[in-house]
Amino acid sequence: MITNFKGKTAVLTGAGSGFGLECARIGAQLGMNLVLVDVQQDALDQATSEMQAAGAEVLSFRLDVSNADQMQAMSEAVFERFGAPNFVFNNAGVGSGGLIWENTVKDWEWVLGVNLWGVIHGVRLFTPMMLEAAAKDPTWQGHIVNTASMAGLLNAPNMGVYNVSKHAVVSFTETLYQDLNLVSDQIGASVLCPYFVPTGISQSHRNRPAELATPKPTRSQLIGQAMTDKAVGSGKVTAAEVAQKVFDGMATDQFYIFSHPRALGNVQSRMECIVQQTNPADPFAERPDIGRDLKRALRAA
Repeated sequence: MITNFKGKTAVLTGAGSGFGLECARIGAQLGMNLVLVDVQQDALDQATSEMQAAGAEVLSFRLDVSNADQMQAMSEAVFERFGAPNFVFNNAGVGSGGLIWENTVKDWEWVLGVNLWGVIHGVRLFTPMMLEAAAKDPTWQGHIVNTASMAGLLNAPNMGVYNVSKHAVVSFTETLYQDLNLVSDQIGASVLCPYFVPTGISQSHRNRPAELATPKPTRSQLIGQAMTDKAVGSGKVTAAEVAQKVFDGMATDQFYIFSHPRALGNVQSRMECIVQQTNPADPFAERPDIGRDLKRALRAA
């Protein structure tokens, strides 16, 4: 929980766009020091200039969150400049789809590297700093927010590699919450589970490393990309609205943060199937037209 953000320090990955950028904007308005991390240099430069113009003290890093050495160097620079950060937003993420047996080793390495290992690195590097700061000052407050997805609570077909990465983040963050409660009352944790929000994640392949590139997407991956583009692009909830939910969640010590709470009916249906030991429910029960279109496209010659 953080009740007063002024003068506090925030580390935000994926800060060049989407939720990271919008959280940086709120942080600047609240008088926070900002550590901006992104893999895309031009987006990072624009975000840095904007936050500096807003009066924030900014430290920026272009790096790959899946790279342990780069994250280590960044964390050390943050501590040297600002001390332990109060707000860590492990938010950088990439999207990828396709039938699960068609995902290559490079697909798995890329998606798990960013979506899961980026979160792992952020937590393992900054949590000890935060605990030390809390031990020295009983008034010190901190909070870690990890970005998962509704895909971390559901299992839509044709996007298995993404689902797996986000389920792992939900599990990781729930465990982090419980572990922190064992050792401190001053540091909270939350998991952000957005649904379809226009953030640019559907175009994340633009920043895919050359060494993890695949020569040609499969038919199912092309179909998945088209459907994701349409779903994300038509989203009505904005990244700015979700970012405000993140800050509200930290202020009230709310663990689960949802962009679309009304979508939780699908989560409830999944849990009921598990408890009742029935087969997984139709993920398109509320939108059978989408299921029909996907099946038709995948089965077309």
